[in-house]
Amino acid sequence: MTSSRPPRNTFCGRTRREFLAQAGAGFAGLPLVDLLGRDGLFAGTDDRQGPGGPHHRPRARAVIFLFMYGGPSQVDTFDYKPRLYGLDGKTVEVRTKGRGGTKSQGRVVGPKWRFRQYGQCGKWVSDLFPHLGRCVDDIAFLHSMYAESPLHGSAMLMMNSGSILSGAPCLGSWVNYGLGSPNENLPGFVVMLDETGGPISGAKNWSAGYMPATYQGVVLRPRGEPILDLDRHGDTDRATQRRMLDALRGFNEEHAAARADNSELGARIASYELAFRMQQHAPEAVDVDAEPEHVKRLYGLDSERTARFARKCILARRLVERGVRFVQIYSGGNHNDANWDAHGDLVANHSYHAGATDRPIAGLLQDLKQRGLLDETLVIWGGEFGRQPTAEYAQGTGRDHDSAGFTMWLAGGGIRGGVSVGSTDELGNAAVERPLHVKHLHATALYQLGLDPNRLTYLHAGLDRKLVGVEGAEPIGELIG
Repeated sequence: MTSSRPPRNTFCGRTRREFLAQAGAGFAGLPLVDLLGRDGLFAGTDDRQGPGGPHHRPRARAVIFLFMYGGPSQVDTFDYKPRLYGLDGKTVEVRTKGRGGTKSQGRVVGPKWRFRQYGQCGKWVSDLFPHLGRCVDDIAFLHSMYAESPLHGSAMLMMNSGSILSGAPCLGSWVNYGLGSPNENLPGFVVMLDETGGPISGAKNWSAGYMPATYQGVVLRPRGEPILDLDRHGDTDRATQRRMLDALRGFNEEHAAARADNSELGARIASYELAFRMQQHAPEAVDVDAEPEHVKRLYGLDSERTARFARKCILARRLVERGVRFVQIYSGGNHNDANWDAHGDLVANHSYHAGATDRPIAGLLQDLKQRGLLDETLVIWGGEFGRQPTAEYAQGTGRDHDSAGFTMWLAGGGIRGGVSVGSTDELGNAAVERPLHVKHLHATALYQLGLDPNRLTYLHAGLDRKLVGVEGAEPIGELIG
């Protein structure tokens, strides 16, 4: 009887190279490549090619993206506009575009917090962030960010994937596709959501898009079971589970042999293997309670106001220490005023969210620095857009969305600290000096990780796709030391 199994030098009916291209050669620390290597499929060969290595010497090896969902107000946080104080309550001519449409004038809402100068660089920072103010010499501020959409859904997709349309891989997916992750026992791309829920559009914000599903983000919970459905069920022991997985893998390989274009099945095989290893290693990685008391205090784990975000920041540090490439933490969920979307009471909204995140984020930067990890960990802070300098309604302090000019910042990962790049107009409304599109932020992150943003491509539908789009983008030169 003739076996239906493919020859030993193929996998699922394809060559090794074809299978890896479809199943995901960079998946979560290349566990699949490692798995195939243990099976002898790479023995004595030199065809281990494709993604999985940098284009140039990397300055960073991991990214922590602190996503302030809803859109923080740039003129109330880091973009100091002293003229706005004197214009408070006055109607001025200014062109704005938000969820309320396009307007040509509006009532100015002056900044609701005072700014102070910090650090050797003398950076002006709002009283919303007194702890982060002491870190400014390690931070590079981008004051001239802009994007196409002033609406949450499409703006979130743009900030995460470089496209306002769903279906494109996210930044974390591109990073792991290009580099893989040093730890084969943990996901290469981890997402931690706000306790009030995930952002608008949900999993599209950490999707692998047209790449194999193995590159998508894995949602990790900072308390309780870290990853849902990961634990073994009933009284099944590890040896029994291993035999079950081996049998399942054999059936899947045989099924895939006649279906050469089924990348999802190859990804599923690799996912089962990763999940098996994670059962043993994930609990230790997320054990925040094992941290020394002084570290917990540094992040604000001892305060009810900051404890929840502090736990996520500590977890982020523990994960990058263990080789996770990309960690994204959301501040704010998709529930009423549970995010930075300050359409109503700006003071109550921003006081709450800044108060919950300022100390933990400053603690993260300080902890990374004293451990020698900040130099190799790129930290990104920002939302999907900013907010207008004028009021949205006839009464009150609420601000509408503003994608024409807003602030983000980066720290670590070889980025020059104590600098500010670009500027908005005197009202803080639109980028006027050195406008920086979202794609420039993405290009900078890839470049610091050793990836050329204009050479990192993925073949889809007959086209070489790029995170930075067909026209490409260069990294922000002022940030690169």
